[in-house]
Amino acid sequence: MPLPNSLFNISFPEKIKFQIAAVGRNLPKNSSYYYCHSFLLLLSELASMNLKNSHRFFLTLITLAIFAAACDNDKVEPANTETPPINKDEYVNNWILKNMQYYYYWNTRIQVNADKAQTPDQYFADLLVDQDRFSWIQDNYQELLNSLNGVSKEPGFEFVLYRDSEQNSNVICQIVYIKPNSPAARILLNRGTVITHINGRQLTMSNYKTLLASLSRNHSLTYHKYKFWNESFAEPVSRNIVPVEYTENPNYLHKIIDKGGRKIGYFIYNFFANGPTSDSEQYNDEMDQIFAQFKAEGISDMVVDLRFNSGGNEKAANNLASLLRNGTSTESIFAKRKFNSTLTDEIIKDPELGPDYLDSKFITKTANIGNHLAVPRIYFLTSQKTASASELVINSLKPFMDVVLIGNTTYGKNVGSFSLYDDEDSANTWGMQPIVLKMSNSRGESDYEEGFTPNVVDLDNSLLLRPLGDPEERLLSLAIAEITGNPAGGRIAAKKQKGFQAVGHSLDLKRRSFRLVMDKNDPLTKGLREKINVSTKH
Repeated sequence: MPLPNSLFNISFPEKIKFQIAAVGRNLPKNSSYYYCHSFLLLLSELASMNLKNSHRFFLTLITLAIFAAACDNDKVEPANTETPPINKDEYVNNWILKNMQYYYYWNTRIQVNADKAQTPDQYFADLLVDQDRFSWIQDNYQELLNSLNGVSKEPGFEFVLYRDSEQNSNVICQIVYIKPNSPAARILLNRGTVITHINGRQLTMSNYKTLLASLSRNHSLTYHKYKFWNESFAEPVSRNIVPVEYTENPNYLHKIIDKGGRKIGYFIYNFFANGPTSDSEQYNDEMDQIFAQFKAEGISDMVVDLRFNSGGNEKAANNLASLLRNGTSTESIFAKRKFNSTLTDEIIKDPELGPDYLDSKFITKTANIGNHLAVPRIYFLTSQKTASASELVINSLKPFMDVVLIGNTTYGKNVGSFSLYDDEDSANTWGMQPIVLKMSNSRGESDYEEGFTPNVVDLDNSLLLRPLGDPEERLLSLAIAEITGNPAGGRIAAKKQKGFQAVGHSLDLKRRSFRLVMDKNDPLTKGLREKINVSTKH
């Protein structure tokens, strides 16, 4: 029912006109529902208006009364123009898709028609290309960030899993290193100790994954402590352990070994992190101090033990490489970065980044030892768990100095990621770590998808272990032999050792493993993440 023309002979305030216009944007035009709502707005203001004559007032009031009666009989419903509400999963999945289309290295090949009604982890998995072994997502971004910085709830040891025998399905868990001041250290567990039972149950091929999940909760261990001095195992002991939220320092051990007229620097570095939090540089600073000591002591050779290092932060990787390499030019390229074409164009156009950002440069370090070695050569101890940022360091040094690998073939990962999350959106606590770039050295070499083959091969899979840092420890003794030209010594090297079949490793269970992660405060990850998070909210 249209409004009568006589009504518009009255001059109404602009406020009412604006409200009528607002109603009109959400209701079908020329419908009685539209006019009824307009009438209610008019009537609410009419009494307060100063009309010039009572004749016009009463005429208008009668007209409105008739109009109101007509409204009661009108059954026209308003058009539903509002967007239907989406559930929480779909809300998060929209954020995932937007970011993946922008950042993901294979962004033109993602499965854009994946079902958004799935849980975010299922949806994320559906977006990934087949060759992507490394991207991951989890429901709490703070836990994601903690894991990358070496913070987790644990008893305080890393281990390797072996088949006990081909005649049974039993599995044994051997400790490869103990973390200082951890629950495991407090009950005097040591490298080489063999664990057979968790919570009273024998580890087997069918249950070991379930039982290992208990290590983050209160649990009991049955173990045989290893006595390296006579290469024997003690009688079994059972102890209860209460795990703690443990912050691991990657700078595990450093020492100087005098052997065969050489002064050998030895450094165990177990993962790449700048510090215990995303904004800390504590671990990089400590690494600088360690190498300053090596430099002051005048080491002639350098051995870096990365056998337990499965990757981490790119900035920490550059820090280590810059301490090792020979040459001092800050124009030398540490690594070349290759992103998807969309992100590359954005980087080149960005005034804070530009094309120079695509080449990561070495850092000038006063504690650098590469220029002071007897020969420009670095020895790396490696395993199948040596991955990602570790391989980046090895690859980045190859154009500048000799690199000798001792141990097992490395993992093979030449791509990197960064953390995507929105810490200003309480409705979305998810964090994801998608692959966003491929890394190569200054010569453009990045062909190590199958890992680096060592110069000196040793599987390092014997149960007879020496303490780390002991010159007779198997891999270290091989490095010393390469440096001095003398055969590897010690009882362990001389004895023929039985090799065991490895079925797993604690590093396989860690989120930080097999990762090359760009720094949180890198101008790209900081600036563009803010831009994309803003855009997904509009």
